[in-house]
Amino acid sequence: MERLVSATEARVRFGEMLRRANSGETLIVVRSGSPQAVILSIAEYKQLRAAEAEQTSWSEKVRAVRSRVAAEVGDRALPAAETIIRQMREERDGQQLDMH
Repeated sequence: MERLVSATEARVRFGEMLRRANSGETLIVVRSGSPQAVILSIAEYKQLRAAEAEQTSWSEKVRAVRSRVAAEVGDRALPAAETIIRQMREERDGQQLDMH
């Protein structure tokens, strides 16, 4: 849950703002009608940082896979994605028929 508070209110009632943040409330500090800062619990902050780190590692993984594929493929042309998907579906369907 988010709540807007003025910068003055945040300054005067900072202890209360900390208690609210630690009970799960997110406080947006506003000065002159414009959001300036956010007060949130350390647990929420850590979650945000972890999600940010996960996104970075995900993009790094994609780059690594792309460079590996490029190294393995070299100058050869790759089949169209549709062709690969069709072949995989045919293999899967064949395997399912063998199971019955």
